[in-house]
Parts: sequence; C-alpha cells; structure tokens
Amino acid sequence: MRPTFIPRVFAAALDLLILAVPLAVFISFLSVALGISSAFLDLRPGEPPAAVLRAFGNRFVYSTLAFFVAMSWMYFAGFESSKWRATPGKRLLGLLVGDETGNRVSFARASGRFGFGRLLLHVPYVGIYYFLVDCLCVPFTKRGDAVHDLMAGCRVTREGRGLH
Repeated sequence: MRPTFIPRVFAAALDLLILAVPLAVFISFLSVALGISSAFLDLRPGEPPAAVLRAFGNRFVYSTLAFFVAMSWMYFAGFESSKWRATPGKRLLGLLVGDETGNRVSFARASGRFGFGRLLLHVPYVGIYYFLVDCLCVPFTKRGDAVHDLMAGCRVTREGRGLH
C-alpha cells in the first residue's frame, strides 16, 4: 500500500468536516429565506430520497449543491495552490500537493485537479463509480496517484519526503 493512501483518506474526512460548517450555515439561512425551515422537523428516518426532495424542492436542492460545489472548489484549489500546498486536512497529516516535479501548483492546475476529482463526484449515476475508481487507484498505482492527480499532472507527497 502506498504511503499516502491512509493519510489521504483521513485528510479528506477532516476537510469534509471543515466544509460541513459553512454548508450547514448556508442551509439554515436558505431554508429560512425560502420559508421551508419547518420541513426539517418533518423528516423521518428511512424516508426515500424522492420524499425528501419533494419536501425541500428543486430550488433548495440545486442551490445547496451549487453552493457546496463552488465553496469546495475555492477551498481545495485555493489551499492547494497556496504557499501551504495543502488543505488544512492534508497539512495536518503531512501531505503536500505539487506538480510532477514537486513544485507548487497554480490555481488553474489545482482547479483542474478539483474538476477531475471532486466535481465529477456530483454527476448523477456516474459520480459514485468514478469516485470509487479514483480512490481505489491510490494504493495500486506505482506512485500512489489517484485518477484526478494523473489527469491534472499533480502529485500528493508526504511532507519532507519529496517525490516517492
């Protein structure tokens, strides 16, 4: 197993927890603005997704998705192209994002990495399968790259270890 696989999994979980905070605030304000905040109280465990979508409506769902995608893009591309060269989750676990030679990536390249990785996850029906293939490549590729790393010409390395 490649040395970055397990830290990448935990870094992703940490980053999603961080992103959950502004998403929850957005959802709270949007539901009040649309007058549907009481719909949260009517949710029941095990309800089919169609029932949940009916309760909140397309406008709420698509607005929330658009906000999450835009916020995630700015978060990942911004941090990974910064002097940190990593999101807070990656930084905490000693991971760095670089180009093929280990140098800092541009915002455009980090945006491409986001597009080939997390953005495709949101494509209905295809996204989850792409995500599984993308993640499962890391422990099995020669250099420990995910598909979105290869497509964007990026590498994730352990801090202080350089390219592996």
